Amino acid sequence: MSNNRFKKFGARHKARRRSVDFLFEAEARSCKPTAVASERVALAAENDQMPPVAEYTHTVVRGVEQNKQRLDDVISTHLHEWTLERLPAVDRAILRVATWELLYATDVPSVVAVDEAVELAKELSTDDSPGFINGVLGQLVLVAPQLRAAEEQAAAAVAALDSDVGPENEDGAAAGDAEGTGSEGSQPGESGPGTSRADW
Repeated sequence: MSNNRFKKFGARHKARRRSVDFLFEAEARSCKPTAVASERVALAAENDQMPPVAEYTHTVVRGVEQNKQRLDDVISTHLHEWTLERLPAVDRAILRVATWELLYATDVPSVVAVDEAVELAKELSTDDSPGFINGVLGQLVLVAPQLRAAEEQAAAAVAALDSDVGPENEDGAAAGDAEGTGSEGSQPGESGPGTSRADW
């Protein structure tokens, strides 16, 4: 079996394709992609002829849904003389999946994310789409390391803030507020202190 054929029918490729299907349907129905995925899970439970939803499909769909605005901003920055809204809906879905992988899926090499997106465009979209998507993602790959580093720093900052505002701090603040209430001379705020191609 050739590398191309393995890639096309590998589990991750099928999961990506299903993610694109769910994103496309969610946009057409004006609902959340995770809602579409949940519907398919329920259907698969009732009908053994329906394929189960792969875990990677859930991962991609959740990731795109949670970061959609960020993904759209990044994609739009690299669309020359086009807007995201003017693209075919399936191309938007493919670009969102690939861009999510470039920024957030640390286990997926950039070349795999791009090649998979081009393959999906060949299977699902117009004759012009594979070249167009390859061009957009080719630009994104150049800045992906910096963008990913920025995302990781932002996530670390949020985690640090969350750890600072723990139950103990919240209880302490509440106790300080209670002590300050009704005390003479108390002031607000004195109560103290986020190669080979594997089946990626």
